Amino acid sequence: MVWLSCALAAIAGLLFGMDIGVISGALPFITDEFEISTAMEGWIVGSMMFGAAIGACGASWVSKSLGRKKALLLSALLFFAGALVAVVAWNPSILVVARILLGLAVGVASFTAPLYLSEVAPERIRGTTISFYQLMVTVGILAAFVSNLAFSYIESWRWMFGVLMIPAGMLFVGVMMVPNSPRWLASQDRFGEAREVLTKLRSSQVEVDYEMKEIEQSIEEEDKNQGWALFRSNSNFRRSVLLGIGLQIVQQFTGMNVMMYFAPRIFEMSGFQGTEAQLWSTVVVGLVNVLATFIAIGFVDRLGRKPILYIGFAVMAAGMAVLSGILAIGPTTTFLQYTAMTALLVFVTGFAMSAGPLIWTLCAEIQPLRGRDFGIGCSTVANWVANMMIGTFFLTMLDALGGPMTFGLLAIVNLAFIVFTLLLVPETKGISLERIERNLMRGEALRDIGR
Repeated sequence: MVWLSCALAAIAGLLFGMDIGVISGALPFITDEFEISTAMEGWIVGSMMFGAAIGACGASWVSKSLGRKKALLLSALLFFAGALVAVVAWNPSILVVARILLGLAVGVASFTAPLYLSEVAPERIRGTTISFYQLMVTVGILAAFVSNLAFSYIESWRWMFGVLMIPAGMLFVGVMMVPNSPRWLASQDRFGEAREVLTKLRSSQVEVDYEMKEIEQSIEEEDKNQGWALFRSNSNFRRSVLLGIGLQIVQQFTGMNVMMYFAPRIFEMSGFQGTEAQLWSTVVVGLVNVLATFIAIGFVDRLGRKPILYIGFAVMAAGMAVLSGILAIGPTTTFLQYTAMTALLVFVTGFAMSAGPLIWTLCAEIQPLRGRDFGIGCSTVANWVANMMIGTFFLTMLDALGGPMTFGLLAIVNLAFIVFTLLLVPETKGISLERIERNLMRGEALRDIGR
């Protein structure tokens, strides 16, 4: 039942990834059909992130009031509606509306799915299950890239969006079959139902009794205040919220989503000419993204969160530094073109094995129960606001600074994130959510709350 719950919830990750990946292939054809400017290209890309930020805000209320399960059902309906509007869009403004609807869906899903997974999975595999969600995000990106390539031969960007309706329907049907979160049920004083669900999710009655005791104790020890009131009154909770916000900003400023949204443009800068060659290259990027995520799944609950983050940021910095250098020289030979592509793939590997899955894992783990919806909501909104800024203004920055300086700055930023991880990020491997919460509320340093 645990794995069924995780697999079906992770379909939300598939849709999340497809929505990220679809625009890179559709944008060149949209630009040609509507004859839009670079600025409008940025708004079509960025509008999805605007919707996602709003969706994440609304998801906090829906998830807290109605439950994680109903929030996931809502995201499925929004995905379907957004894809349908995109298919029939007759001008760029309607396409922006469709992207906002898809963004609302992504915001709800990106908030709710990691939260749901963190609450239904046993602590010994919690990191693995949330990383599995991120794997589905990468599979979705790859699926979108393959779909983009297939429909590029008939130059149909509308069908690129239309395929999103298929997994949206699958998500709706699948989530109907899974149980609600036992921690959410307990937070609503539905302890009997919480115990029944835990009995289905755990392998022994001993585990059920222990976890129910931990959950009940956590609720009893918590301040009566919740959400915003808890944020105002409790400085320890403020620390975890601000750390979650910082982690999501870090994830976005690695530059990964820039590669997803504008991959064809970056490959064009690297010397790959023609839409077909550029889209084939994006498929390779998507495949590497999927395969590298297995590194995180395999090692997140063995090595821990922080060692993998150190390695990932270092690898990303190296990839961006090499790409910057080649663009400064000029990719004038086939060797330099493929070296630039390799550098980009190295960067993607570093992200997919580290910051991609582990940031979502950590943000789901560090928030106390009565403030978890609020805390994860704040960090998810921060993710999408930062994402919107990057998606909307990246092309403008690229035109102003040029490729070598832009990617060189990304290399420096990723090195700085190693220091951020060292000083502020806790190691949460194998530690129950309740113990992390107790350490936080006792005032332990943020990097020590996983002890």
